[in-house]
This record gives sequence, C-alpha cells and structure tokens, in this order.
Amino acid sequence: MIKKLIVAAALAATALSVHAKDIVDTAVAAGNFKTLAAALQAAGLVETLKGKGPFTVFAPTDEAFAKIPKADLDALLKDKAKLTAVLTYHVVPGKVMAKDVKAGKAKTVQGGELTVATTGGVTVDGARVIQADVAASNGVIHVIDRVVMPK
Repeated sequence: MIKKLIVAAALAATALSVHAKDIVDTAVAAGNFKTLAAALQAAGLVETLKGKGPFTVFAPTDEAFAKIPKADLDALLKDKAKLTAVLTYHVVPGKVMAKDVKAGKAKTVQGGELTVATTGGVTVDGARVIQADVAASNGVIHVIDRVVMPK
C-alpha cells in the first residue's frame, strides 16, 4: 500500500511539472502581480517571459508597485524603453533557486547588475525576497517587496 502511495505521489508530481505554467501565467494566477502583468504587456515582454528560458524573475507585488508615487508609475508605464529597462533589470538568465543564491553581483537581462545580499534573509538591491522558489515551467520567481531600479 505504501509503495502504491509513493508511486501515485511521484506520478502526480511528474504530471504537475509537465503541466506547470510559464512565468507569466504563474504570476497572473497568483493574483498579486496585476501591475507587473500590465507592465509586461505595456513593455511587450509577455512573449519573452513565456519563452523557453530558463529565467529567474525577482517579481515585485502589487504592493511593491504601490510604493512608487502614482504619477511616477504612470509615467513609467507610458515610457516603453524605460519600462523595458526596469522590468528586464528584475530578470536574471538561468534558474537560480533559493538554495543556490550567493551574495554578490548578479548580471541581469537588462545588462546591469543586481547586488544580492544574504545576511538576515535574501535581498536584491535592498528589496527583500518575501517568497522564494515559486516554480514555473521556464524558470523560477522570487517575490520581492519593492521595485528595483537600474543604476
């Protein structure tokens, strides 16, 4: 009986991994990334993050975007080049799980470098990772508590 349960659990896990959603669909399904999803759409990055990857995305929540003054956020959402730079600054090539995070610099898709710290929890450019290892079919999402801006 226990062997059957183990086999059933393994098959269920395999089925889940085969049908896992990509980064964009995972973020949309979570429900607390509406602003991020709208920003990805405005920047034309949805198809990129639905691509093969793998990607590691440090994803700001709606609360994180709400910390940006409304006028500044509205201006950012209308400036496709700047918006693209900000959003791609949140993306690191490859799939980096929490256990593999190391303090130091991490090259972003935007071309800049995030500063990663691991003392007292993981931070990227001072933004705290509040939920790690949200698995997606083409990478991983680490949820952060504020939007980080390229230098």
